[in-house]
Parts: sequence; structure tokens; C-alpha cells
Amino acid sequence: QVQLVESGGGLVQSGGSLRLSCVASGTSFTSNSWGWWRQGSTGQRELVARINSGTSTYYANSVKGRFTISKDVAKTTVYLQMSALKPEDTGVYSCWTQDAYSGTDYWGRGTLVTVSS
Repeated sequence: QVQLVESGGGLVQSGGSLRLSCVASGTSFTSNSWGWWRQGSTGQRELVARINSGTSTYYANSVKGRFTISKDVAKTTVYLQMSALKPEDTGVYSCWTQDAYSGTDYWGRGTLVTVSS
């Protein structure tokens, strides 16, 4: 059973930083792609950052230069370091992975990030 458990969300002032963590189990950490999605006030979910089975990364234009995705294979944990946070970064951030063999997508429950102005 695949489990993705996020932590690290909270309330922060504009310009502040947070680091989100996602501990994964039940799937191939080294073969899968990993990412963070967020759902804001519009209700739409957008891909914020992604890292493939190697080290190639993708970032949404809105977070480039401010967010960094990384992974620790030994801890089977994916991180999202967020800096220079803005109120528009507010939302529920969910960890995502795509199984490299079946193509199935898996999601965590999410962690709430609130950025006050």
C-alpha cells in the first residue's frame, strides 16, 4: 500500500520560508517521479514542482527561483523548500508520485500553507 505523508505546513508571514516534507512508503522511491501540487482559493490544482527519478526538475513559473524540490533516498522523503513566500502561495500542498511501472498516480492528504500579508 502506497502511503505519502506530508508535514511542515503552517502559517507564515509574507517573505518567510517553510519546508514541506513527504515521507513515502510502499512504492519504488528511486524509480518514480515525485512532485508537489497545490490547490488554492480557486479550487484548481496546479503542479508546483516535480523531480524525476534522477535529478531533473520542473517548476511552475510562479515559483521559479523561490521554491526548491529535493529528495533524500535514504529517508524516502521528498522536500519542498519554499522561500520568499507570497500570499498567493497559500493553499493545500499535496505530495504526488507516479509509479514507474504501472503509471498509477498517488497523492498524499496534503498540508495547509497560509501566507499572511
